[in-house]
Amino acid sequence: MMEKLMVLMTLVLSTHALDLNIVNQWNFLDFNLPYNYRGLGTFRPENTVFTGLEITRDRYFLAMPRLRSGVPATLATIPRNTPPGSSPILQAYPDWSFHSAGTGNVSSCSELVSVYRIRQDSCDRLWVLDSGVMTSLEDFRPVCPPKIMIFDLRTDRVVRTVVFPRQVLRPNSLLTNLVIDESLQGACDKAFVYISDTASPGIVVYNSAQDTAWRLIHPTMYPDPDFSDYTIQGETFTLMDGVVGLAFSPKLATLYFQPLATDRIYSIRTSALTKGPPAENEALPIEVVGKKASQGLGLTVDERDDTLYFSPLTETSLATWNPISNKQTLAAFSPKLLQFPAEIRWSNRDGSIYLLSTRFQKFFLRNVSAGEINLRLIQLRPNSYNKYQQFL
Repeated sequence: MMEKLMVLMTLVLSTHALDLNIVNQWNFLDFNLPYNYRGLGTFRPENTVFTGLEITRDRYFLAMPRLRSGVPATLATIPRNTPPGSSPILQAYPDWSFHSAGTGNVSSCSELVSVYRIRQDSCDRLWVLDSGVMTSLEDFRPVCPPKIMIFDLRTDRVVRTVVFPRQVLRPNSLLTNLVIDESLQGACDKAFVYISDTASPGIVVYNSAQDTAWRLIHPTMYPDPDFSDYTIQGETFTLMDGVVGLAFSPKLATLYFQPLATDRIYSIRTSALTKGPPAENEALPIEVVGKKASQGLGLTVDERDDTLYFSPLTETSLATWNPISNKQTLAAFSPKLLQFPAEIRWSNRDGSIYLLSTRFQKFFLRNVSAGEINLRLIQLRPNSYNKYQQFL
């Protein structure tokens, strides 16, 4: 479709970051640990980084996968009414009985092991994708089958658990992201769900109405070795991650996806995903959306006009492309605030774009400092989206 999605211009200044609203920020994440918490001596704040965000009426939900040891809770909440720029303590969700893996031992696979992303459906329920893999950056230890736990947000109780059939998984599967598609056969328990397998690259499709699943694989879902090195603010690290970024346009019936180790964004029509398991040697109708200035992780779609938002990591920016008008903009730029946006979300509640900015390169390289702000929840309001078009 396009040769280049975003080229940042040198006359863009860091002062443009003033349009970024810092909702909350932390040097390190802190939790409401119970007084009798068995893993108190094992908590490693320098290993605890969020990757997933969901925005509900009164809470922000944050997912902290157990990339390394010492992560107390893999899913937590904070209130939406905290003072701007504050550092609220995270509340384990739904409670600490679901997080025994934080002590180093999993008591039951009915608990949460390691969650990368969460999504809310139209029935006010939270779909929690649990990879079942402990310490994925250290020794990659699968301890439970991957699953989806669905919580009723009115009661915070589990109302359904989805366990994937063996044939859609691989020995080193790492399920990291999900999209809920309620546009085809119905909402809630009739939805289709598209799930990224990052370590054994592929996309798993789950038909919630029939409780069936199948797997699609394609070379575009694999990491590109030429893009496995990431440089952010002069620091370089290497990570061979396959497909992880997902975004969905109901109006265009299109799923966008990207591996972490690539400079491209791809798309596939949902009709090709939902028709059932592909036949042997069947060619998937995948298209190249375009090339980015550098690698990226987060993707989201503004469902009002189908604008796609993405974040080139080296350029510490948030950029947009509209597939209908072919219009490109620079939505935000900040070498300070936009280091490794792990998650980008459009909220249909207020029309804002939300980002989780994590300075992941420092966590990965083990040089993160407790004396600096390393994690931020950031909001970009709608009226500031178009302020940078004069520079493009």
